[in-house]
Amino acid sequence: MHGGPTSPGWLLVALCAATGAYCLLRMRSPVEEQRRAAGGEALMGFGMAAMAVPAAVFTPPAWAWPGYAAVFGAAALRALWSARRSPHHVHHLLGTAAMVYMALAMAASPGHHHEHGDSGVPLVTGVLLLYFAGYVLLSGIRLMPVTGGAAVGTGSVGWGDRPELARACRLSMGIGMVAMLLTL
Repeated sequence: MHGGPTSPGWLLVALCAATGAYCLLRMRSPVEEQRRAAGGEALMGFGMAAMAVPAAVFTPPAWAWPGYAAVFGAAALRALWSARRSPHHVHHLLGTAAMVYMALAMAASPGHHHEHGDSGVPLVTGVLLLYFAGYVLLSGIRLMPVTGGAAVGTGSVGWGDRPELARACRLSMGIGMVAMLLTL
């Protein structure tokens, strides 16, 4: 996000943009629920990529951060509505809420984090870091191959319907979220 060397920032931009692009491919799935989830994840991926652009390269105008907060606030309301049917959307809700939180933090003090006598990590940042670090660890475990006689699906599976790639996509965004929260 802001501050620090530009190389890690560009790596985070690339990771998040690639994840968002793959999520756009997943939106071609014939399964409606997968398309909806992929759309929200594409928004997250591209939003995270835009927020991660190093400030040394581009400093967004003052109106951009409230704009991000509004977009992700609307996405959070949609995730809240969808969470009634599927617990997976609770994770989307937390992700969009984290994006709103980061956008508001950037709007409040663009480029000047922890200069107000802060000693330590703010409570909300710490809670979000714990959640996303746990999510990353759990997602990583879920990606580990299962040994044994489990049959892998039969037939041809399209790119939008590959569950292991969807999990890897979510893992990438979780890692990106941890990295972004650490910079606050």
